[in-house]
Amino acid sequence: MEFHVYENARAACEAAGVLIAAQITRKGDSVLGLATGSTPIPAYEMLTQWYDRGVIDFDRVRTFNLDEYVGIDHKNPLSYHAFMQEHLFSKVNLRPENVHLPSGNGAADAEAYDKAIHGAGGIDIQLLGIGRNGHIGFNEPADDFTYGTHVVTLTADTIEANARFFKSADEVPRQAVSMGIGNIMAAKCVVLVATGENKAKAVYDTIRGPITPRVPASVLQLHPCCVILTDREAGKLMLEE
Repeated sequence: MEFHVYENARAACEAAGVLIAAQITRKGDSVLGLATGSTPIPAYEMLTQWYDRGVIDFDRVRTFNLDEYVGIDHKNPLSYHAFMQEHLFSKVNLRPENVHLPSGNGAADAEAYDKAIHGAGGIDIQLLGIGRNGHIGFNEPADDFTYGTHVVTLTADTIEANARFFKSADEVPRQAVSMGIGNIMAAKCVVLVATGENKAKAVYDTIRGPITPRVPASVLQLHPCCVILTDREAGKLMLEE
């Protein structure tokens, strides 16, 4: 596991963009595992800028997103489908048939999503954020790790954290479809970005704590190629060692 601290959040996110661009440069038909939320936006902005300059080409790239809310229409601007369309898909030359997101229809399509990932040869580089409770994707703290794509009931902490995107916490969907821990661990390389002081404990527990499904990200200690990128606030407990 590699751990790198940057002076600010944007620098940490742009470092993730560099790693993704390098992957695309090495392998034109790379399979990318993508994340949503405010954290990866600077990385997507950087990738878009490099595409505009002709530095990278998405024509043969395939993508699989981590998660989607259950029961939310894809055209809803708060859906993760709409988020990805706004911040990346509409701005580069990804082929529509090469873009994959969980349907949000629940368990019925989860197995098909896993088969699609397997059929693409697996994920080359998986981008992750992390929740305050250590969740990755929407894999919430639990008694056991979940292998494949599955329906998750969101915790009160996650609902509270995501309420800033909605008019109120009452509007946040209570369930989501998420890649499982097994999907994430099967990626050839994992890049986790964490920013802000409220992520500091989750980062510390991920790197220094015991491996436990109560802190889902802690399983990344076992990944053969995991890079964690933080700003100074999210990395402060590690820096105090």
